[in-house]
Parts: sequence; structure tokens; C-alpha cells
Amino acid sequence: MPEGPEIRRAADNLATAIKDKTAKEVFFGQDHLKPFEKLLSGEKIWAVETRGKAILTRFSNGLNIYSHNQLYGRWHTGAAYEFPDSSRQLRLAIHNDTHSALLYSASDIAVLNESELADHPFLQKLGPDVLSADITQEQIIERLLHPKYHRRQLGGILTDQSFLAGLGNYLRCEILFVTGLAAKTTAQQCGPGKLAQLAQAILELSQQSYNTGGITNDHQHAKQLMDEGASFEDARFHVFRRVGKPCYHCNTPIEKTTANGQGLYFCPNCQSRCYLDR
Repeated sequence: MPEGPEIRRAADNLATAIKDKTAKEVFFGQDHLKPFEKLLSGEKIWAVETRGKAILTRFSNGLNIYSHNQLYGRWHTGAAYEFPDSSRQLRLAIHNDTHSALLYSASDIAVLNESELADHPFLQKLGPDVLSADITQEQIIERLLHPKYHRRQLGGILTDQSFLAGLGNYLRCEILFVTGLAAKTTAQQCGPGKLAQLAQAILELSQQSYNTGGITNDHQHAKQLMDEGASFEDARFHVFRRVGKPCYHCNTPIEKTTANGQGLYFCPNCQSRCYLDR
């Protein structure tokens, strides 16, 4: 499933294509949304926002399109009424005079007014957005030590959208590796220095992934690997999806287990149950 950085980049592309422009035509591929086509066509889009892994397309008449890509949803932007060659189902199309924004395969789409946004079952449970310009290291430490989270394993809370919206499995694996922590570690077992290191990794790796199109490995190392012939996918991560391959730091083979129903990749040497500040 796309994580916060990928959704934010998709929203950036959407904003370039449709923000501050009038939607000449809006199309929905689901019958229960068809009545909204006339209500949204002809309205100006004043914002495209992300809420964790969801996107809000906001219209001048007070209505908003909520969309969540889930596992299979994909956005495509291009010239007006230009459709890619795809076998995917078109779920949403927003056309203006110069561009079209097309959402394929996603099924979690709704049209909501402002009061409905506040009551939406997904949105109302979200924690702060990990890519928000306002979030600080101190706020993340405060959340880690909150009674709701401080006794829970980090491998669980790092994909809990109520903790921080936008984190997902690859960021979880990479954050734990960079901080040298096992997934079973809890925040209350970490000293102040380790908590600060963890909060910094959460912010920096999320932002780096957004800035680089998905690289959480050391950026210079990833570039070197690709210059030497490695694919982007092989170079972008420290541990994620690298099971059996040598750790870039100690050469120990990367292992895989399961945590919270998802594959968890880790280095058994670099990540130990060590709670010392370092």
C-alpha cells in the first residue's frame, strides 16, 4: 500500500493539474456517487490536501472528494481527456480545459461536506500527519510516551494511523533499522536519547522518502549502488524487501518475520533489544 510520501507526491501532481482550476466535468465510476457529478462539475477546486494516506480534493461549493488508494488505487494525470492504455477500472475523473486527473482501481471514495469530514470514521481517528510542516520531534516523543502508546511494541504503533498518519510498513522497517531497535521494543523501555533518535528518524526518513521518490537508504549510498548497476528497487532500502541479502552495515543476512500481519524486515545484528542511549 502506498504510504504517506507516495500519497503526498500524488497529491502534488494532482494539485499541479487541477488546483485553482474549474472542473469542467467530474465522473464517478460507482453508481452511488453518480448524483454528485452535476454538483461538482463547473466548480473550482481550491485545494488538494493529504490526510495520512488519504487525499481530499476540495471544491468551492463546500463539497470534498475523499479518496484512499488502499492497495490497488493509482492516480494518473495528463492532458485533458487523454486516457492511458490500462485494464484498470476508472473510478474517478476530473477534467478541466487543460488536464485530466484519473483515479483507477480505488474503491474507497466519498463526497463529503465539511461536517461529514469531521465525522468520517477514518479521518477522525488519524493522528498528526508525519509530513506536516508543523510536527516536531518533541511532539512525537510526547506521543510515544502517551499512556495509549508507551507500553505497546514499536512494531505495532509505527503502522497505527492514530499514532502518526502516513507511516506504513516500509517506513516502519527502515525507522527501526536506523534506530537499531527490535520491533518488540516499547517506548517506555527507551531512554531519552533513544527516544530522541527514534523521533528524529521518523521525521527524517519520511521526509527523505518524499523528497527522493522513495529512498530511505543513505541517499549517497543508494546513488552509488545505482551508479554501479543496481536497480532503484535494490538500492532504495536498508532492509525492506532485502531478506537474505547482506546488511549494508555489517554484512549479516537480512531476516524477515511477521508483525501486525505484515512482513517485517530487520538485521538481527544491528537491531537488538538494546535500550541504551547512543
